[in-house]
Formats: sequence, structure tokens, C-alpha cells
Amino acid sequence: MVLLHTPVCDFGLPAPDFDLPGVDGRRWTRDAVRGPAGLLVMFICNHCPYVQAVRERLVREARDLAALGIGVVAISANDPADYPEDDFAHMQAVAREFGYPFPYLFDESQQVARAYGAVCTPDFFGYNRALELQYRGRLDASGRQPAPAGAVRELYEAMKLVAGTGRGPAAQLPGMGCSIKWKAQGN
Repeated sequence: MVLLHTPVCDFGLPAPDFDLPGVDGRRWTRDAVRGPAGLLVMFICNHCPYVQAVRERLVREARDLAALGIGVVAISANDPADYPEDDFAHMQAVAREFGYPFPYLFDESQQVARAYGAVCTPDFFGYNRALELQYRGRLDASGRQPAPAGAVRELYEAMKLVAGTGRGPAAQLPGMGCSIKWKAQGN
């Protein structure tokens, strides 16, 4: 397991489109998941301890962001050949267990993760209503363990600002997590 940090936010970068299968049996596109005030794209997976530490918080943030008009989607791009717990059936089970209120999509080809420039799980991309990147920071102070109760909700506060003003905060702390498990070349 390799710990990586996300790059600095490239403000204004457009959100790539996608068309991926969800654990709910539907296919989802970027425009189907965006909200009237913006979009949060999260790259997550099942096996990563950094994601496991924050699953309940992801549910809370998604619900609270939906109330602000921010659409939320989660995408798993890990290669299940090497990490079987990240396969589609396990994705369905985890989404049910934690009551994910957002579409949980499988990027089997890994083309969407590459288009976004995702590097780790979790990796957060927050867009304004024009689908311009405004946030590429962390959820909060969580790492392999959840942040203490009462920790600043950095992602929520940033996306609340984006929903209200169209701009993200100038200062953003990078996210961290396990490297995305890329397929071997030629697969």
C-alpha cells in the first residue's frame, strides 16, 4: 500500500464526462449526477483503510451537500484482479451496508480516473455549477483513523463556499490515501 497526496487544485479545469455502471443497475453520466450548484466526484474503493475510516462521514457530507444543490458521485477504479474486495459485487454490498446516498460507479477501464487525474483513494474533485474545478483537498483531518469529533469539515465548508460563490477556497490541504491500483499495462 503506497501513501500518496493529491496535487494542488488546478482551478477552472473542466470536469471530464463519463458514462459508467452503478451498483444500482443504472448507467450514470456526469450530467446525470451534477447538481444545480455543482458536483463532487470522489474516487474511493472498498479495501483502502483511508476510505474505511471515513465512510460514515462520506455519507453525512453527501447528504448535507445535496441540500446545498451539490451532486455527489463516487467512482472506484481499482483493479479487482489484484484487490478482489474492490470488485463490483463487493461494491454493491458496501453501498448497501453504509447506505450510500450517492451513485457508486465502477470504472473498470480506469479511463475516467485517468481523465480526472485521480491518484489515490479517497481523492476529491469539487466543481462549481459551470463544472470548473474549485476544490482538490481533503475531507478533513482523517487519515487511517477518523479525525476527532468536532474536526473542521474542510470538504463540506469548501463545497458550501463553491455552492454560494462559484469559487473554492484559495488555501486547500491536500488529501491523502492509498494509491489507485492500476492495471498492468496491456490489460
